[in-house]
Amino acid sequence: MGRLRDKWFGTQYPDSDVAPLSAAEVRDALLAVNSPHVPYRVRNAATAERADLAADWWVNSSAFGERKSQKLKIRMRLDPSLHEVRILQERWVTTKSSLSVSKGYCRGPGFTAQWTFERGPDGRRHKVKTLDTRDMRNALRKVVLSSGWTWRGVSRASKL
Repeated sequence: MGRLRDKWFGTQYPDSDVAPLSAAEVRDALLAVNSPHVPYRVRNAATAERADLAADWWVNSSAFGERKSQKLKIRMRLDPSLHEVRILQERWVTTKSSLSVSKGYCRGPGFTAQWTFERGPDGRRHKVKTLDTRDMRNALRKVVLSSGWTWRGVSRASKL
């Protein structure tokens, strides 16, 4: 059951030849992911979030008379004794049209991708990715794994 759960929640282990860094170094490396070139923000988590760090990404879009806003949050708890970062990924979606409003919430390793069509140098239309929320999760996971720590997904905040 362990392997299935690891696969379902996206748990990944570092290479065996990577020496684990200290918790302070991992925290600093995760906070260093912030830059003006990325659309998300990594910050110290509030007490109510029951985590050490949190990463937030707000996405707003509109099409066909609908406005859609999404908030993606990854809460991270560092466990120095096991050299692992436990994460809980959450997503809130609100869709507003002229007649209705719908809201949704989900947990787990889901993602959102948006595409547009642009003309290429050959004059033909090409599909171009404009948004992929996996970019945030992949950047954070890469930092954790390169620090010699395990990236462990959890299903509830009580397991953080």
